[in-house]
Amino acid sequence: MTDIGIGIVGGGYMGKAHSVAMAAVGAVFETALRPKLEMICASSEDSAETYRKSFGFARATADWRVLVEDPKVEAVIIATPQKFHREIAETAFALDKPVMCEKPMGASLEDAEAMVRAAKGHVNMVGYNYVRTPATQYARQLISKGAIGDVTWFRAEMTEDFLADPRAPATWRTDGMANGCIGDLAPHIFNAALALIGPIERVVAEVETVHEYRPIGKVTYDDHMQMMCRFSSGVM
Repeated sequence: MTDIGIGIVGGGYMGKAHSVAMAAVGAVFETALRPKLEMICASSEDSAETYRKSFGFARATADWRVLVEDPKVEAVIIATPQKFHREIAETAFALDKPVMCEKPMGASLEDAEAMVRAAKGHVNMVGYNYVRTPATQYARQLISKGAIGDVTWFRAEMTEDFLADPRAPATWRTDGMANGCIGDLAPHIFNAALALIGPIERVVAEVETVHEYRPIGKVTYDDHMQMMCRFSSGVM
């Protein structure tokens, strides 16, 4: 069994999920590589140390560059707000370190395209986990083999109650379209649709911000998104 040093940038919701997964995956799946929780990074030294103790990391830092450049960190997981994804990923790839980046890849199309270019020739993955489930993979096989006949219509829905309460304060999650429904949640739906049905040819969509003002300030993200589309295969 060979250890591989894992560094995770971000200790919040997804940072915790990846930390727990990395601590357990070697034993659960008897992997040839055994992840070692080497370092975790958060927005302050205090929070980083809290996450270190809670999740079982060897070290903690408030500077993502310290984590990425550390020789004992051999693979990097990015679980930060998306506006930081690109710079962290590009730095890690420049050091030839494998990167697992949470979705969405970046805060803009420009970010995502730059990250794709940087990732060429390096081990990498984006956290589109819904298409990795056995049920989704089985559905993909059935559709591709024609086992359910011709697909003529596809419907997908992702309903969450994040920030449904108008009294919830404004945070980084309410700042910018990259953090809203279409930027943060819909990528899972888009990814599943592309995997199951194929490329999209035409789109009509509407987005809406339900609560434009919250405690602490005005929000600039979207709460709702609905879309009608036509796939290249003719499916609608």
